[in-house]
Amino acid sequence: MLDDNLKAQLKAYLQKVTQPFEIVASLDDGDKSQELFKLLTEITELCDKIALKTDGDDARTPSFALNRPGEDTGLTFAGIPMGHEFTSLVLALLQVGGHPPKASDEVIEQIKALDADLHFETYFSLSCQNCPDVVQALNLMAILNPRIRHVAIDGALFQAEVEQREIMSVPSVYLNGEPFDQGRMSLEQILAKVDTGAAEREAAKLSEKPAFDTLMIGGGPAGAAAAVYAARKGIRTGVAAERFGGQVLDTLAIENLVSVPHTEGPKLAAALEEHVKEYEVDIMNLQRAVELVPASQPGGEHEVRFESGATLKSRTLVLATGARWREMNVPGEAEYRNKGVAYCPHCDGPLFKGKRVAVIGGGNSGVEAAIDLAGLVAEVTLIEFMDELRADDVLQKKLASLPNVEIIKGARTTEVNGDGTRVNGLTFEERASGELRHLELEGVFVQIGLVPNTEWLKNLPIELSERGEIVTDERGMTSVPGIFAAGDVTTVPYKQIVIAMGEGSRAALGAFDYLIRS
Repeated sequence: MLDDNLKAQLKAYLQKVTQPFEIVASLDDGDKSQELFKLLTEITELCDKIALKTDGDDARTPSFALNRPGEDTGLTFAGIPMGHEFTSLVLALLQVGGHPPKASDEVIEQIKALDADLHFETYFSLSCQNCPDVVQALNLMAILNPRIRHVAIDGALFQAEVEQREIMSVPSVYLNGEPFDQGRMSLEQILAKVDTGAAEREAAKLSEKPAFDTLMIGGGPAGAAAAVYAARKGIRTGVAAERFGGQVLDTLAIENLVSVPHTEGPKLAAALEEHVKEYEVDIMNLQRAVELVPASQPGGEHEVRFESGATLKSRTLVLATGARWREMNVPGEAEYRNKGVAYCPHCDGPLFKGKRVAVIGGGNSGVEAAIDLAGLVAEVTLIEFMDELRADDVLQKKLASLPNVEIIKGARTTEVNGDGTRVNGLTFEERASGELRHLELEGVFVQIGLVPNTEWLKNLPIELSERGEIVTDERGMTSVPGIFAAGDVTTVPYKQIVIAMGEGSRAALGAFDYLIRS
C-alpha cells in the first residue's frame, strides 16, 4: 500500500507518538478489507507504540478505530483513507498518540467545554480537497472531548448509505443522525454552530479592538499579500475574512504559480496563512462583511460591519473579497443544489460514478471538468452557450478524444429538472432554432465563470463596473480616499492567483503611501 518513500516519511512522523494506542479493525472477506489490513499492518510496523487488533465489530466494514488502552476515543475511519485523506489519517495517529494539535489553547478549551453528546458522521471522497479540513476538525474534537464521536466515511465505498441518505455532495456531515452541514468547514465554523453564543462573544470581543492602520477585508491571495506588505511597514494590520484562503481553498491543481511547479489550493492557503502569521497581523476568521461606512472626512476612520455583529475600524481598507462561482439562475438550480447540482467536479464527481451528468460551460474550467468526470461517470454532456468552445486547444483535443463525451454548442440551459428530491434531467434551448430539448441525467456541474463579491458595497460612492467589479487607480485606490481594493473583486483582467498577489501588494503599498501623506 505504501511505497518506500512514503514509509520513510511516515516513520519519521510517527516518532512524535508519545503514548501507546491501538488500531481496532473491523474486517470481512472482501478485497477492500484485505487492502485495509495491509495498510494498517504497514503502519504498525513503523511504530512500536501502535498495536493492531482485528476483532472490531463495527457494522461498517472495512473500518478501524483508534483507541488508547482502556479508552474508546470515539474516532473511526470507515474505508481506506488514502488520497487527500491520508493526511487526516497521519494527523489522527499523531494526536491519538499524544502529539499536541496546532489549534490554539482557546479553541482547545472551547472544545473540551462542550457539554453535549455529539455523534458526527462525515461522508468524504478521496479526490475531494475540501473534505480533509472537515474530517481533521471533527477528529480533533472527538480526541479532545469524550462526549464527541466522529466517523469519517468514504462515500464511494459505502454507496448504499450514500444512496439511502441521498448524499450528492461532499463533505456531507450528519450530527446525531440528522443533516448538519455540507461543504468545506473550518474547526472554528463547526464550533460556532455547536457552541451557541460563541459567535456573539467573539463579535463583542472584536468590536472592542482599537482602530487599525490598514485592514484587509478578505483573506485570499490578494488579502494575504496585502497583509504581508502592510505589516512589513510596521503599521497596525488586520485581516478580517469569511475564510482565510478564499476561493483558493476550492482549487485542486495549481501549476502556473511562478516558482512553484505544482501545488494544491488548500496547501497554498495554509502556506499563505503561515506566512502572514510570521508578522504581527491580527487574523479574524468567520467574519463576513455586510456594511461599509466610509470615513466622514479624508484621513478619518472607515467602519466595517460584519454579519456576526462585530464592527471594526481602520484608517485605510483593502477590499479583497474575491469572487464566487457564477450560477445559471434558472429554475431548479437552487432547489437541487447539492442534490445533483454541483460546482466542484473534483469533490463530488466520485458520487456520480456510473451515472449520466452534464457540464455547463465550454471554457477551460468546463472542459477540464468534463475530462475529469469522463473517467468516473457513464456519460458526460458538455453544454456551451456560444457556437464554439472557449477552452484552450489542447483541452479541446483531449475532450474530443473521449468516447463517452457529447458536446452541444449554441445551447442555453433553461431548467434543471428533478423529482422533488434529486436531479433527473436538464432542459436546454437550441439557440439557432429555438427548439427545447431534454436530457435525462443525474448530475449537473456548473462551470460558467465568476461573479465579484460586491453586493455589500452597492449604494456607496465606491465606483463599480457594469459587471459589479471595483474600479481602482494605478495605486489600487478606489473612488473613495483611503479605501483600496485588490484581486478578483476588481476590474483587473486575468483572474489569476499570481496577479491577485501582485495587486494585493500594490494596494498595501498604496495604503501605506496614503497614510504617510494624510
